[in-house]
Amino acid sequence: MTDRTLRVRHLTRRFGTNTVLDNLSLELEPGSFTALLGRSGSGKSTLLRTLAGLDAAPAEAQLDLPRPVAVAFQEPRLLPWKKVWQNVVIGLDGRGLRDRAEAALQEVGLGRHLDAWPATLSGGEAQRTALARALVREPRLLLLDEPFAALDALTRIRMHALVLELWRHHRPTTLIVTHDVDEAVLLADRVLVLDGGRIAADVAVGLPRPRRHADPVFSALRRQLLGALGVELEEAA
Repeated sequence: MTDRTLRVRHLTRRFGTNTVLDNLSLELEPGSFTALLGRSGSGKSTLLRTLAGLDAAPAEAQLDLPRPVAVAFQEPRLLPWKKVWQNVVIGLDGRGLRDRAEAALQEVGLGRHLDAWPATLSGGEAQRTALARALVREPRLLLLDEPFAALDALTRIRMHALVLELWRHHRPTTLIVTHDVDEAVLLADRVLVLDGGRIAADVAVGLPRPRRHADPVFSALRRQLLGALGVELEEAA
C-alpha cells in the first residue's frame, strides 16, 4: 500500500431514519479500475458524492483519498454561455488555461471543437468534454457517476474504448458507478456490489482486454453479479 491508496473506514450516512451507508469500509489500490453496482437506492451515488467531497463525511468516518479528485457525471453539466474550452477549465486558475484545455480536448478527440458552444455538441461530444474537464485536473482519483447512461448504444461502445484508453495512459485510481452489469465487466478489473449500505460482493474480473460477451468467463461473471443483485439466474441465462 502507498499514500495513493484509497481507504474508507466506518462510513455511515443516514437521511432521517433511512441508513444509506452502514459502517462501510473500502480500499482501492493505486491505478486500479473498479466498478460499483447496486440497485436504485443502494447508496452508490451517496458514496461517490462523499468521495468527491460534494457531501461532507461524518466525523467518525475515516477517508484517505488520492488527490486531486475529479468527477464526471451522467449529465455533462456544461455551461451554455461558455465555450467548450472554457467549460473544460472552469474553476481553474493560472496561465495557459486555453492551452491546457486544448491538450485535454485533443486527448478525447475534440480538438477542433475548442471554440464551439455546448449547444452545438452531440450527446457523446458533450460527455467527451466532461471527461476532458476531469482530465485537465490531472486526477489521481477519477470518479464516474453513470457517465454513459444517457448515450445511445454505439456511442457508449466508443466511450468505453475512450475511457479505457485514457485510464491506461494516465492511470488514475478509477471508480465507476453503473447499473449495467455488462458495462462493469467490460471496463473494470474489480466489481463491487452495494446492498443494504454495505459491500455485498467483491468480484475480481480476471479477463484480458478487449473483452467479449461471448467469452464463457464473461458469461459466468455476469451470472454471478446478477445473482448478487438479486436477479434469478434463470433470467440471466
